Amino acid sequence: MNHGADYVLYWMIANRRLGWNYSLDRALEHCQQLGKPLVILEALRCDYPWASDRIHRFVIQGMAEKAERLGVVGGGEITYYPYVEPTRGAGKGLLSALTKQACVVVTDDFPCFFLPQMVAAAARKLKVRLEAVDSNGLLPMRAAEQVFSRAFDFRRFLQKALPQHLGDAPQADPLYKAGIAAAVEIPHEIVSRWPTAPGELLRCEPAELARLPIDHSVGAVPTHGGEAEAQALLGEFLNVKLGRYGEDRNQPEQDATSQLSPYLHFGFIASHEIFSALVQREKWTPERLGLKVNGSREGWWGMSPAAEAWVDQFVTWRELGYNFCWQREDYDQYESLPEWVRRTLAEHASDDRPHLYELEQFERAETHDELWNCAQRQLVREGQMHNYLRMLWGKKILEWSRTPEQAAAVMIELNNKYALDGRNPNSYSGIFWCLGRYDRPWAPEREIFGMIRYMSSENTARKLHVKSYLNRYAVEAPAGLFT
Repeated sequence: MNHGADYVLYWMIANRRLGWNYSLDRALEHCQQLGKPLVILEALRCDYPWASDRIHRFVIQGMAEKAERLGVVGGGEITYYPYVEPTRGAGKGLLSALTKQACVVVTDDFPCFFLPQMVAAAARKLKVRLEAVDSNGLLPMRAAEQVFSRAFDFRRFLQKALPQHLGDAPQADPLYKAGIAAAVEIPHEIVSRWPTAPGELLRCEPAELARLPIDHSVGAVPTHGGEAEAQALLGEFLNVKLGRYGEDRNQPEQDATSQLSPYLHFGFIASHEIFSALVQREKWTPERLGLKVNGSREGWWGMSPAAEAWVDQFVTWRELGYNFCWQREDYDQYESLPEWVRRTLAEHASDDRPHLYELEQFERAETHDELWNCAQRQLVREGQMHNYLRMLWGKKILEWSRTPEQAAAVMIELNNKYALDGRNPNSYSGIFWCLGRYDRPWAPEREIFGMIRYMSSENTARKLHVKSYLNRYAVEAPAGLFT
């Protein structure tokens, strides 16, 4: 650690929030111990895979929110440096330049997409200590030293291991009376070479986005990025929707889910903040935890049934994906599927496939199945898809692709290109669940699927209410099919 340097640098890459953030807490701890100010660098490159107006705008909106609170480069008590790369490679050297006067660098430990490789490359090059801090979930990723193949097994482990961590949480507002040195001025030669994002870009003016070398065919969506919007959605869900979550969450026509997945992915809200708000709403205390560690989805938390159903989604299933990604570099590869899955799909590789589509046909929603087409149109138009229909969407891609390997590639491409919550451990969990990850063999054995769980649009339409959904995302529903 360089004690004689000018500041502590927090390189914000995944936890894009100013509260409930262990990385920020750690950086402030260094500031207090060393008597140094804090510099926060939040940089957005333009050459990441699937870079588009949609993703850029969502991230930049969060940057604008932080810039308003903190000021830009020395405008407040903390130096906030929002940098949006104007051309490919233009940001190269910025991190190294800032670290020359940094005592220590703190960053976010995120196990997915290109971020682990980026942090590892920086660690090899930088001349100063680099710390990556896990602020992803209620359970530290490294508390589980094995990969769990089933949600039941991971849930049982959580029930045993999580209670000792529930008393720990990052600070809700660590910048309030932080007690650190005043903001430092960034050298002019750095700011002049790598100018901070201008106001027009922070406002996401279309002309400014259009200048960036990103995919402009994937347009922005109404969903607004940032911490404030995430907190508003959380409040609405807890106050209005949670009571009917268990009953209505699988209904495409009912707005019964939290819509927080993109905000969790980009780090605008933390699991700890969500859990804290839920605890207050439920008037819950740890004494209500069940004593039996049996992996059951119901009863262990000692909350209302709706709350237990939701907490199982945003804790058990979400953190199960993080458990896989941090330990398996091949988390996004077909070969990462369980052996029984690969075997049964290989046994049915030569089965006749009545319908076959290429990536472009899937992307344009040009299949014979109108419910599937509607789900794909929702993804393209809104950057999200109803959770239950996502499962059907993936199962049908498996059925209509020449090989299961091709199906996996199609799902990854479409989800990561269009979904705001794509490129996340949870996304890969959902995609590979459609192919058998975290599942068990299902009888009877079927053509194409083998022992993989089967889903059909006809059965889905019989179980769920989809007429209004079809009307919303399709010009015309086929007569009689979904009645």
